[in-house]
Amino acid sequence: MNKKHSTLTGANVTHTIRKVQKTREREEALKRVHEQRMLTKPGALHPTEKQGQVLPLPTQPIRAAPEPVAPPALRARIKLRHRLVFISFFAWVAVPNLFSAWYLWERAADRFISVAGFSVHTEDVSSAVEMLGGIAKLSGSGSSDEDILQKFIQSPEIVEKVDASIDLRQIWAKGEPDKDPIFSYHPPGTIEDLTDFWSRMVTVYKDSSTGLIDLEVQAFNPADARAIALAISHESSDLINRLSDIAHDDTTRNAREELGSATKHLNVARDAVSQFRNKHQIIYPDAPLQIQSGVLTTLETALADVLVEIDMLKQITTANDPRYKQATRRRAIIEKRLVQERLKLGAGNRATRNPGVFADIVGEYENLAVGLQIAEQTYALALAAYNSALSESRRKTRYLATHINPTLPEASLVPNRPMWLAFTFAFSLVTWSIMVSLGYSIRDRR
Repeated sequence: MNKKHSTLTGANVTHTIRKVQKTREREEALKRVHEQRMLTKPGALHPTEKQGQVLPLPTQPIRAAPEPVAPPALRARIKLRHRLVFISFFAWVAVPNLFSAWYLWERAADRFISVAGFSVHTEDVSSAVEMLGGIAKLSGSGSSDEDILQKFIQSPEIVEKVDASIDLRQIWAKGEPDKDPIFSYHPPGTIEDLTDFWSRMVTVYKDSSTGLIDLEVQAFNPADARAIALAISHESSDLINRLSDIAHDDTTRNAREELGSATKHLNVARDAVSQFRNKHQIIYPDAPLQIQSGVLTTLETALADVLVEIDMLKQITTANDPRYKQATRRRAIIEKRLVQERLKLGAGNRATRNPGVFADIVGEYENLAVGLQIAEQTYALALAAYNSALSESRRKTRYLATHINPTLPEASLVPNRPMWLAFTFAFSLVTWSIMVSLGYSIRDRR
């Protein structure tokens, strides 16, 4: 006990001596600072001078005053803010990372990836004329088709179709959602829930420069992953076939409509010609017209002969001559017949002309013939355009070309546990550092 008391007493004495020395050094430093300030003032006397007399200079040189010494720093101690920083690091960084490591290695279910690759091609089979002309085209792919296919694979429509064929809910529930609620699917769920989980398990990569599409499908069983990839490939092929059929219909629709309209007009024109023939009981009015023209020519020739005969009889006989009277009656009959035949032909006065004369019949037939000819030409052009459009649509065929068949995985590649743990650690450490820096910045501003 005495030894311990003596030790404490010696320590107190040493502490007192050090305190006295520090106080003395502080007073001397303050005194030197005061003297230096006095020397810098204008009109101040040198320490060797007095009022009215000059003091002898000291034989020893005056040493420069040392710089003021700052008081020593106090001993560092752990404060409340240090404890809070440590607790926040433990709560924000250590605990989440430990929990993430435990969950990834103990609860997270293994997932297998099936890979597939395909592209959309358009086969353009050139015609014989193009091949002879040396302008044959090669097959190519359209970028718009790849964009449509990528959107289709990510749409709820394909989710519904694949779910109806292979039951996606049952396949993705094999991850045991009670054990792994983060990475597994919770059945039954709505179609929106299934589509959201589909976007996590099915990934589509499209290369715009080459038009190739790569597909990665995840499942908790290798066979299930391959089955989903095969179903997606099948539905994608059906989509491309539907697009091809729609393109064919679009190509031939206008030509088909034009052909139908031309066919209708042709039938109407033919019906009009048939009605004309049934009405007038003639096939072509050219033959009756030629016959009628021949009758008129014969009558005109006979009339000319009669006129010549009458002129000759006038010179050699009188009006009472029976030959003269007979020639006169013959002339009158021929002129009357000429008038009647001309009326039939339509060469007479329009006001006194019968409605069924040959001129009107021929004019009506010519109008119908022109309409029939135009209808036939229009039909021929429409038929040629339709055949050309149909040939063009058959030459261009879209199809889904698979260059990587859906694979059957053998090892689990996801979740990538080290990567997830590193990401969690980096995120928590960065956010914790930002929060601590903000806290110290707010403290320093106070």
